[in-house]
Amino acid sequence: MSIVVEDYHKNYGSTVAVAGVSFRVEGGEILGLLGPNGAGKTTTLRALAGILTPTRGRLLLDGHDIVREPIQAKSKLAYVPDDPQLFDRLTVWEHFRFIAAAYRLTDWTSRAEALLVRLELTEKRDAPASDLSRGMRQKLALGCGWLHAPRAVLLDEPFTGPDPRGIRTMKELIREHAAWGAAIIVSSHLLSLFEDLITSVLIMHRGQVLRHARLEELRAELAAEGRHESLEAMFFRLTESPPSSAPGVVE
Repeated sequence: MSIVVEDYHKNYGSTVAVAGVSFRVEGGEILGLLGPNGAGKTTTLRALAGILTPTRGRLLLDGHDIVREPIQAKSKLAYVPDDPQLFDRLTVWEHFRFIAAAYRLTDWTSRAEALLVRLELTEKRDAPASDLSRGMRQKLALGCGWLHAPRAVLLDEPFTGPDPRGIRTMKELIREHAAWGAAIIVSSHLLSLFEDLITSVLIMHRGQVLRHARLEELRAELAAEGRHESLEAMFFRLTESPPSSAPGVVE
């Protein structure tokens, strides 16, 4: 399994949102997609999810072009946005039933029950989504995304709503899914939230890639340069003094 982005551009009229981004995420890898607000992170994830059409470039999920082969690509995908749009009148369990029907799953109930337990949603099984807190809504969205065992996972700011226990559970599920062979992208603007989770990092600013490397490579580089700074400090150093030629963008 792999997620491949090749020379991705996205324009809104004369406004440049993403300008020539390219990267690859292999199965088993957890990529941290970092950048300040307006960097182009969400625009990139939405294009990978098939919500936005690229102005130029190709986006592939397991070799399937998201534009030309959307069904094949999306069948392997889970996308969890930062503010999941759930069905307010459906209960937690009815959301799982809906996802099972959408992906034509047959033997799904035991997996759904296990997800309810892991995500601490058992007591909310029969509660409508409108009754859930922001953190619980995010956990339900993650559970729905996990139900069909996706091979590619896109998570946009997943740790801003759940409590500390919920964050720990989410990280455990992400690690387990990566170990199973899924390619995973986790987007955030704060490295401190998931530095202990990711295996590689891609830093975006104003629609461009400032840095893309494996985490251990960045640590070794900082040590070799004699820099006594954390990875978070490096992130701020790069994004606070970006190339002057970078175009203005919107998220």
